[in-house]
Amino acid sequence: MGKVLKCRDVGVDCDFEARGKDEAEILRKAAEHAKGCHTGVQLTPALQAKIRAAIKDEGGSCCSH
Repeated sequence: MGKVLKCRDVGVDCDFEARGKDEAEILRKAAEHAKGCHTGVQLTPALQAKIRAAIKDEGGSCCSH
């Protein structure tokens, strides 16, 4: 199962979604996206933590049954 990061899950009004096989791939894709679309945003340690926390298993559910 892959991973997904949605800009909206980080609190940004943006429809971008990064998908990849692991966190490292997601972070690379998100960084490339941010360079072009979110210029001026400072990548602080707090924002990095928020981004990492927003990475989810793709197709996963919010609830365990």
